[in-house]
Amino acid sequence: MQARIKELLKKHDVLLVAHYYQRDEVVEIADLSGDSLELAKKASCSPHQNVLFCGVGFMGQSVKILSPSKRVFMPKIACCSMARMIDDTYFDKSIEKLKEYGINEIFPVTYINSNAEVKAKVAELGGVVCTSANAAKIMDYALKQKKKIFFLPDRCLGQNLAMQNGLKSAVLGVDSKEVVLEADVICYDGFCSVHQLFTPEDIDFYREKYEGILVAVHPECTPEVVKKADFVGSTSQIIQYVQNLKPNQKVVVGTEFNLVNRLRKPHNGIQNTFVLSSTKPECPTMNETTLQDVLSVLEALESGKPYNEILLSQEVAIKAKKALDKMLEFS
Repeated sequence: MQARIKELLKKHDVLLVAHYYQRDEVVEIADLSGDSLELAKKASCSPHQNVLFCGVGFMGQSVKILSPSKRVFMPKIACCSMARMIDDTYFDKSIEKLKEYGINEIFPVTYINSNAEVKAKVAELGGVVCTSANAAKIMDYALKQKKKIFFLPDRCLGQNLAMQNGLKSAVLGVDSKEVVLEADVICYDGFCSVHQLFTPEDIDFYREKYEGILVAVHPECTPEVVKKADFVGSTSQIIQYVQNLKPNQKVVVGTEFNLVNRLRKPHNGIQNTFVLSSTKPECPTMNETTLQDVLSVLEALESGKPYNEILLSQEVAIKAKKALDKMLEFS
Protein backbone atom coordinates (compact mmCIF):
# COMPACT_ATOMS: atom_id res chain seq x y z
CA MET A 1 0.00 0.00 0.00
CA GLN A 2 2.78 2.43 0.88
CA ALA A 3 4.52 1.82 -2.45
CA ARG A 4 1.30 2.55 -4.36
CA ILE A 5 0.74 5.74 -2.34
CA LYS A 6 4.25 6.97 -3.12
CA GLU A 7 3.79 6.11 -6.80
CA LEU A 8 0.57 8.13 -7.06
CA LEU A 9 1.97 11.06 -5.08
CA LYS A 10 4.83 11.36 -7.55
CA LYS A 11 2.68 10.82 -10.65
CA HIS A 12 0.17 13.52 -9.74
CA ASP A 13 2.60 16.00 -8.15
CA VAL A 14 0.97 15.70 -4.73
CA LEU A 15 2.56 16.85 -1.47
CA LEU A 16 1.40 14.66 1.42
CA VAL A 17 1.31 16.51 4.74
CA ALA A 18 0.25 15.27 8.17
CA HIS A 19 -0.39 17.00 11.47
CA TYR A 20 1.52 15.65 14.46
CA TYR A 21 -1.72 14.30 15.96
CA GLN A 22 -2.29 11.89 13.06
CA ARG A 23 -1.76 8.14 13.40
CA ASP A 24 1.85 6.94 13.21
CA GLU A 25 1.23 5.13 9.93
CA VAL A 26 0.17 8.41 8.31
CA VAL A 27 2.93 10.57 9.81
CA GLU A 28 5.59 8.06 8.76
CA ILE A 29 4.69 8.22 5.07
CA ALA A 30 4.08 11.99 4.90
CA ASP A 31 6.41 14.33 3.03
CA LEU A 32 5.91 16.88 5.79
CA SER A 33 4.68 16.62 9.36
CA GLY A 34 4.26 19.47 11.79
CA ASP A 35 1.91 21.70 13.74
CA SER A 36 -0.72 23.98 12.22
CA LEU A 37 1.65 26.90 11.66
CA GLU A 38 4.45 24.84 10.12
CA LEU A 39 2.15 23.02 7.73
CA ALA A 40 0.26 26.13 6.64
CA LYS A 41 3.53 27.86 5.77
CA LYS A 42 5.38 24.97 4.15
CA ALA A 43 2.48 23.45 2.22
CA SER A 44 1.38 26.77 0.76
CA CYS A 45 4.95 27.58 -0.34
CA SER A 46 5.76 24.17 -1.82
CA PRO A 47 6.27 23.80 -5.60
CA HIS A 48 3.68 21.00 -5.75
CA GLN A 49 0.43 21.84 -7.51
CA ASN A 50 -1.59 19.45 -5.35
CA VAL A 51 -1.65 19.03 -1.56
CA LEU A 52 -3.13 16.08 0.31
CA PHE A 53 -3.66 17.22 3.89
CA CYS A 54 -4.05 14.67 6.66
CA GLY A 55 -5.58 16.62 9.50
CA VAL A 56 -8.85 18.39 10.19
CA GLY A 57 -10.89 20.64 7.94
CA PHE A 58 -9.68 24.09 8.98
CA MET A 59 -6.09 23.04 8.24
CA GLY A 60 -6.87 22.13 4.65
CA GLN A 61 -8.80 25.38 4.32
CA SER A 62 -5.81 27.39 5.55
CA VAL A 63 -3.55 25.96 2.85
CA LYS A 64 -6.17 26.66 0.17
CA ILE A 65 -6.61 30.24 1.40
CA LEU A 66 -2.86 30.91 1.40
CA SER A 67 -2.29 29.29 -2.01
CA PRO A 68 -5.53 29.53 -4.02
CA SER A 69 -3.92 28.19 -7.20
CA LYS A 70 -3.21 24.82 -5.55
CA ARG A 71 -5.72 22.01 -5.38
CA VAL A 72 -6.07 20.82 -1.78
CA PHE A 73 -7.57 17.44 -0.92
CA MET A 74 -8.16 15.63 2.36
CA PRO A 75 -8.48 11.85 2.87
CA LYS A 76 -11.24 12.61 5.39
CA ILE A 77 -13.00 15.94 5.90
CA ALA A 78 -12.62 15.51 9.64
CA CYS A 79 -13.86 18.42 11.72
CA CYS A 80 -12.13 19.80 14.80
CA SER A 81 -14.64 19.86 17.66
CA MET A 82 -13.38 23.26 18.80
CA ALA A 83 -13.74 24.75 15.31
CA ARG A 84 -17.34 23.50 15.25
CA MET A 85 -18.14 25.51 18.36
CA ILE A 86 -18.19 28.77 16.39
CA ASP A 87 -19.37 29.78 12.94
CA ASP A 88 -19.94 33.14 11.27
CA THR A 89 -23.43 33.43 12.79
CA TYR A 90 -22.19 32.85 16.35
CA PHE A 91 -19.36 35.29 15.68
CA ASP A 92 -21.85 37.98 14.64
CA LYS A 93 -23.99 37.29 17.72
CA SER A 94 -20.92 37.60 19.96
CA ILE A 95 -20.00 40.96 18.45
CA GLU A 96 -23.61 42.11 18.87
CA LYS A 97 -23.52 41.11 22.55
CA LEU A 98 -20.28 43.01 23.11
CA LYS A 99 -21.80 46.10 21.51
CA GLU A 100 -24.91 45.71 23.69
CA TYR A 101 -22.51 45.93 26.62
CA GLY A 102 -21.21 49.22 25.20
CA ILE A 103 -17.97 47.74 23.87
CA ASN A 104 -17.47 49.20 20.39
CA GLU A 105 -13.69 49.18 20.06
CA ILE A 106 -13.08 45.46 19.46
CA PHE A 107 -9.97 43.72 18.11
CA PRO A 108 -10.76 40.08 17.26
CA VAL A 109 -8.11 37.37 17.35
CA THR A 110 -9.12 33.94 16.13
CA TYR A 111 -7.18 30.81 16.84
CA ILE A 112 -6.41 28.99 13.60
CA ASN A 113 -8.84 26.29 14.82
CA SER A 114 -11.77 28.03 13.14
CA ASN A 115 -13.39 27.80 9.72
CA ALA A 116 -12.73 30.08 6.76
CA GLU A 117 -15.96 32.04 7.22
CA VAL A 118 -14.98 32.97 10.78
CA LYS A 119 -11.50 34.03 9.66
CA ALA A 120 -13.14 36.22 6.99
CA LYS A 121 -15.36 37.86 9.63
CA VAL A 122 -12.32 38.52 11.81
CA ALA A 123 -10.52 40.10 8.85
CA GLU A 124 -13.49 42.41 8.20
CA LEU A 125 -12.96 43.87 11.67
CA GLY A 126 -9.22 44.25 11.09
CA GLY A 127 -8.33 41.24 13.24
CA VAL A 128 -5.79 38.47 12.92
CA VAL A 129 -5.35 34.69 13.15
CA CYS A 130 -2.94 33.03 15.59
CA THR A 131 -1.62 29.56 16.31
CA SER A 132 -0.35 28.20 19.60
CA ALA A 133 3.19 28.64 18.25
CA ASN A 134 2.91 32.38 17.60
CA ALA A 135 0.09 33.35 19.98
CA ALA A 136 2.39 35.32 22.30
CA LYS A 137 3.62 37.52 19.43
CA ILE A 138 0.10 37.99 18.12
CA MET A 139 -1.09 39.00 21.59
CA ASP A 140 1.66 41.63 21.79
CA TYR A 141 0.43 43.01 18.47
CA ALA A 142 -3.21 42.91 19.58
CA LEU A 143 -2.45 44.83 22.77
CA LYS A 144 -0.92 47.66 20.74
CA GLN A 145 -4.29 48.22 19.06
CA LYS A 146 -5.60 49.69 22.34
CA LYS A 147 -8.97 47.95 21.98
CA LYS A 148 -10.81 45.21 23.83
CA ILE A 149 -9.41 41.91 22.60
CA PHE A 150 -12.02 39.33 21.63
CA PHE A 151 -10.27 35.95 21.55
CA LEU A 152 -11.97 33.00 19.89
CA PRO A 153 -12.85 30.18 19.92
CA ASP A 154 -10.57 28.69 22.61
CA ARG A 155 -11.27 30.23 26.00
CA CYS A 156 -8.31 28.41 27.58
CA LEU A 157 -5.70 29.77 25.17
CA GLY A 158 -7.21 33.24 25.56
CA GLN A 159 -7.20 33.01 29.36
CA ASN A 160 -3.64 31.70 29.39
CA LEU A 161 -2.41 34.51 27.13
CA ALA A 162 -4.11 37.05 29.38
CA MET A 163 -2.57 35.43 32.47
CA GLN A 164 0.86 35.44 30.81
CA ASN A 165 0.56 39.20 30.25
CA GLY A 166 -0.89 40.01 33.67
CA LEU A 167 -4.25 40.95 32.15
CA LYS A 168 -7.84 40.35 33.21
CA SER A 169 -9.90 37.89 31.17
CA ALA A 170 -13.56 36.97 30.99
CA VAL A 171 -15.63 34.40 29.11
CA LEU A 172 -18.54 35.84 27.13
CA GLY A 173 -21.82 34.17 28.05
CA VAL A 174 -20.36 32.70 31.24
CA ASP A 175 -19.08 35.67 33.24
CA SER A 176 -21.29 38.59 34.25
CA LYS A 177 -21.53 41.80 32.25
CA GLU A 178 -19.52 43.56 34.95
CA VAL A 179 -16.67 41.04 34.71
CA VAL A 180 -16.69 41.25 30.91
CA LEU A 181 -16.52 45.05 31.00
CA GLU A 182 -13.53 44.94 33.34
CA ALA A 183 -11.66 42.37 31.25
CA ASP A 184 -8.80 43.17 28.88
CA VAL A 185 -9.27 39.91 26.99
CA ILE A 186 -12.79 38.64 26.36
CA CYS A 187 -12.89 34.97 25.38
CA TYR A 188 -15.43 33.00 23.40
CA ASP A 189 -16.64 29.90 25.26
CA GLY A 190 -14.93 27.21 23.16
CA PHE A 191 -12.42 24.54 24.14
CA CYS A 192 -10.45 21.49 23.04
CA SER A 193 -12.09 18.28 24.27
CA VAL A 194 -8.71 16.52 24.45
CA HIS A 195 -6.83 19.15 26.44
CA GLN A 196 -9.73 19.45 28.89
CA LEU A 197 -8.84 15.93 30.07
CA PHE A 198 -5.68 17.08 31.85
CA THR A 199 -6.08 18.20 35.46
CA PRO A 200 -3.92 19.73 38.21
CA GLU A 201 -4.40 16.45 40.09
CA ASP A 202 -2.70 14.60 37.21
CA ILE A 203 0.34 16.83 37.66
CA ASP A 204 0.31 16.28 41.43
CA PHE A 205 0.16 12.51 40.89
CA TYR A 206 3.26 12.43 38.68
CA ARG A 207 5.24 14.80 40.90
CA GLU A 208 4.52 12.62 43.91
CA LYS A 209 5.42 9.46 41.99
CA TYR A 210 8.62 10.72 40.32
CA GLU A 211 10.78 13.24 42.15
CA GLY A 212 12.14 15.91 39.81
CA ILE A 213 9.83 15.08 36.91
CA LEU A 214 9.13 17.97 34.52
CA VAL A 215 5.69 18.86 33.18
CA ALA A 216 5.17 20.10 29.61
CA VAL A 217 1.68 21.05 28.42
CA HIS A 218 -0.12 22.64 25.49
CA PRO A 219 -1.68 26.12 26.04
CA GLU A 220 -5.12 24.69 25.16
CA CYS A 221 -5.05 23.18 28.67
CA THR A 222 -6.95 24.97 31.43
CA PRO A 223 -5.22 27.85 33.25
CA GLU A 224 -5.14 25.70 36.41
CA VAL A 225 -3.00 23.12 34.57
CA VAL A 226 -0.84 25.70 32.80
CA LYS A 227 -0.01 27.42 36.12
CA LYS A 228 1.49 24.19 37.50
CA ALA A 229 3.50 23.27 34.37
CA ASP A 230 7.24 23.72 33.88
CA PHE A 231 6.86 24.34 30.16
CA VAL A 232 3.96 25.50 27.98
CA GLY A 233 4.15 25.40 24.20
CA SER A 234 2.79 24.33 20.83
CA THR A 235 3.23 20.79 19.61
CA SER A 236 6.48 21.65 17.80
CA GLN A 237 7.76 23.52 20.84
CA ILE A 238 6.90 20.59 23.13
CA ILE A 239 8.74 18.17 20.84
CA GLN A 240 11.83 20.39 20.85
CA TYR A 241 11.65 20.80 24.63
CA VAL A 242 11.44 17.05 25.28
CA GLN A 243 14.13 16.17 22.75
CA ASN A 244 16.54 18.65 24.34
CA LEU A 245 16.20 17.14 27.82
CA LYS A 246 18.95 14.96 29.25
CA PRO A 247 18.32 11.25 28.52
CA ASN A 248 17.63 10.40 32.17
CA GLN A 249 15.25 13.34 32.76
CA LYS A 250 11.67 12.25 33.35
CA VAL A 251 8.94 14.36 31.74
CA VAL A 252 5.17 14.09 31.58
CA VAL A 253 3.43 15.66 28.59
CA GLY A 254 -0.09 17.07 28.37
CA THR A 255 -1.18 16.97 24.74
CA GLU A 256 -2.67 14.55 22.20
CA PHE A 257 -1.74 10.87 22.64
CA ASN A 258 -0.26 10.12 19.21
CA LEU A 259 2.33 12.86 19.55
CA VAL A 260 3.26 11.91 23.12
CA ASN A 261 3.44 8.24 22.23
CA ARG A 262 6.05 8.99 19.55
CA LEU A 263 8.07 10.87 22.17
CA ARG A 264 7.83 7.92 24.58
CA LYS A 265 10.27 5.66 22.77
CA PRO A 266 12.59 4.48 25.54
CA HIS A 267 16.19 5.63 25.74
CA ASN A 268 18.47 2.63 26.34
CA GLY A 269 15.43 0.63 27.39
CA ILE A 270 14.36 3.20 29.99
CA GLN A 271 10.99 4.92 29.75
CA ASN A 272 11.23 8.56 30.85
CA THR A 273 8.35 10.23 28.96
CA PHE A 274 4.79 9.85 30.21
CA VAL A 275 1.26 10.86 29.19
CA LEU A 276 -0.39 13.35 31.56
CA SER A 277 -3.73 11.59 31.90
CA SER A 278 -5.33 8.56 33.47
CA THR A 279 -7.36 8.15 30.26
CA LYS A 280 -6.06 8.05 26.69
CA PRO A 281 -6.08 11.68 25.41
CA GLU A 282 -6.74 10.82 21.79
CA CYS A 283 -8.36 13.22 19.33
CA PRO A 284 -11.12 11.22 17.60
CA THR A 285 -11.25 13.38 14.47
CA MET A 286 -7.48 13.43 14.02
CA ASN A 287 -7.55 9.64 14.26
CA GLU A 288 -10.14 9.19 11.52
CA THR A 289 -7.59 9.18 8.69
CA THR A 290 -6.00 5.84 7.79
CA LEU A 291 -3.50 4.80 5.13
CA GLN A 292 -6.41 3.27 3.22
CA ASP A 293 -8.10 6.68 3.18
CA VAL A 294 -4.92 8.24 1.80
CA LEU A 295 -4.72 5.61 -0.92
CA SER A 296 -8.43 5.87 -1.78
CA VAL A 297 -8.35 9.61 -2.41
CA LEU A 298 -5.22 9.22 -4.55
CA GLU A 299 -6.83 6.41 -6.56
CA ALA A 300 -9.82 8.69 -7.13
CA LEU A 301 -7.49 11.39 -8.43
CA GLU A 302 -5.88 8.79 -10.70
CA SER A 303 -9.28 7.78 -12.11
CA GLY A 304 -10.25 11.38 -12.80
CA LYS A 305 -12.96 11.38 -10.13
CA PRO A 306 -11.36 13.21 -7.20
CA TYR A 307 -13.30 13.91 -4.01
CA ASN A 308 -12.84 15.75 -0.71
CA GLU A 309 -11.35 18.77 -2.47
CA ILE A 310 -11.31 21.97 -0.41
CA LEU A 311 -13.37 24.59 -2.24
CA LEU A 312 -14.06 28.09 -0.91
CA SER A 313 -15.92 31.08 -2.27
CA GLN A 314 -13.58 33.74 -3.63
CA GLU A 315 -15.05 36.39 -1.33
CA VAL A 316 -14.46 34.33 1.82
CA ALA A 317 -10.98 33.22 0.72
CA ILE A 318 -9.80 36.76 -0.08
CA LYS A 319 -10.99 38.14 3.25
CA ALA A 320 -9.67 35.22 5.30
CA LYS A 321 -6.29 35.53 3.58
CA LYS A 322 -5.85 39.02 5.02
CA ALA A 323 -6.07 37.67 8.56
CA LEU A 324 -3.80 34.71 7.78
CA ASP A 325 -1.22 36.87 6.00
CA LYS A 326 -1.08 39.16 9.02
CA MET A 327 -0.47 36.09 11.20
CA LEU A 328 2.43 34.98 9.01
CA GLU A 329 4.11 38.36 9.49
CA PHE A 330 4.66 37.29 13.11
CA SER A 331 5.89 33.77 12.35
